[in-house]
Amino acid sequence: MDGPGSSDLAPGLVLGSDVEIGGDVAFGADVVVHSGTVIGEGVSIGDRAVLGKPARLAPGSAAAGDGGEPLRVGVRARVGAGTVLLAGAALGPGVEVGERAFVRERARLGRDAVVGPGACIDNDVVVGGGVTIGRDAYVTAFSSVADDAEVGAGVCTTNDDTMARHERGSRLRGAVLGRGCRVGDRAVLTPGVEIGADAVIAPDAIVTRDVPEGARAAGAPARAEEDG
Repeated sequence: MDGPGSSDLAPGLVLGSDVEIGGDVAFGADVVVHSGTVIGEGVSIGDRAVLGKPARLAPGSAAAGDGGEPLRVGVRARVGAGTVLLAGAALGPGVEVGERAFVRERARLGRDAVVGPGACIDNDVVVGGGVTIGRDAYVTAFSSVADDAEVGAGVCTTNDDTMARHERGSRLRGAVLGRGCRVGDRAVLTPGVEIGADAVIAPDAIVTRDVPEGARAAGAPARAEEDG
């Protein structure tokens, strides 16, 4: 952190340089806000949250770049206790991020999206407005979740079926979740799977191929109803 300093806005609050803070922001105890972070009006930040932490990437990581832009937290957003938001992420107005969640660089969370406690939103993920991400869910890098979709607790999306043994520079393929779709608790989505708008994935399903719009799919591997 460049030029950190304690603040009298809350007990143990540490602010980096050039932090922008809107009006009526409520800080919990022992919050750390890194340099350049932009916090909108009416934001609530829980105890021990870390905002704007610079990304630390492993050599050869597919997550090109280091976050670049500062973290931006939209008006009336709520950040839970112990949550970590990396530099380069952007939270829209009214977003709620639960306790101990983790949001990585270049993730984009749309208006009124909800991220449950312990969930992880990886780098380069786009989450639409009104989306709900359940407790302990993992949305892998390069995924997209369209408006009003619901992702259940413990859902796991994946983007690399070689488990990091791909050629350097290979393009990873995250999940694509259509508008209003629902993914049940603990479901697993394999790389590049597309879930159509308003489709429903049963809890514990393992989805290995695309699910059409409005279809229901269950099983391991999951089969859509229209598959017979």
